[in-house]
Parts: sequence; structure tokens; C-alpha cells
Amino acid sequence: MLTQGLKKNDRMARALILTVSFVVFAAVVVLSRVQLELNLGFDVHIFALINAVINSLVSILLVAALFAVKNKNFELHKKIMLGAMVLSILFLVSYIAHHLLAGETKYGGEGLMKNIYYFILITHIILAAIILPFILFTAYRGLINEFANHKKLARYTWPLWLYVSVTGVLVYLFISPYYS
Repeated sequence: MLTQGLKKNDRMARALILTVSFVVFAAVVVLSRVQLELNLGFDVHIFALINAVINSLVSILLVAALFAVKNKNFELHKKIMLGAMVLSILFLVSYIAHHLLAGETKYGGEGLMKNIYYFILITHIILAAIILPFILFTAYRGLINEFANHKKLARYTWPLWLYVSVTGVLVYLFISPYYS
């Protein structure tokens, strides 16, 4: 049996999860409109590559966690999911660094590829903007051993999180040729 990772306090958890989610969302929105003009001596688009690698690793971890839980290896599932959350925090730091230092990059493709890119980009942005509180609430339910509620939330959170992480890599693959 899994040990309880947190003491149940839904009121505090709800406030903390919603506050963190709002602050992260606001920081991404505000900081995406700011560009720092710094010469760091290296190509700042390395952060975009780091983001793609992190998103790839998160995708792999999410699939591995699904296999772990399907095989009733709940302790491994918990460790893998916490690893995915840590990587997602590192992703956020790298994402903000990239946008602060590199600014916006316009997609240069045309035709069908441009339509595919923008469909992936728009769905990625919308889902990335709303997924964080779902991830945190799902994790919270698991950490307080409310496994029935955790499972109900995870049925929606997991595929959306996987979609966001996979499409993050696809967005990078589409846009990286246009970095200057």
C-alpha cells in the first residue's frame, strides 16, 4: 500500500493549486510579451531544444507511468509521475528563458503545412494554458490516497497532458528551421 504523501486539506490545497496555476499562467502571458536584449555568448534557441527534449522525456514518463499503474506498480507510478512534474517545472523555467531571450519566431511554411502547424500550435497553447490545475489536482488526490478521485481526474488529465507534451515537441520541429 502506498504511504500517504500529504495530509488532506482540500481547502488549502484548492487555494494553493489555483494560486500557483494563476501565477504560472500570468507569468507566461506577461513574460511572453517581454524580450531581453542580452548577448549571452551562445545561441539562445538552445532553450527551445531543451524544451523539446524535456517534453519528449515527459511524454515517455507519462506512458511509462500508465504502464506502471496498469501493472499495479503504484509506487513506481507515483515516482514516475513526480518525475514528470519535476521535468515540467524545469520545462517552464526553460520556456520562460527562451521567450525572454529569443522573443517570437514566425513560422515560415506555407500551404497545408502552415495549416497543420497552426492547428497544432493553437490546440497546444489552449490545452497548455488550462492543464496545470488539472495536473495539480490529480496529483493531490493521489498524494492524499483518494485513489478513486485520482483515477477519475487522471482519465482526463493524462491524455491532455500527453497531448500537450507531444505537441510541444511537434511545435519545436515545425518552428526550429525558422530560428534566426
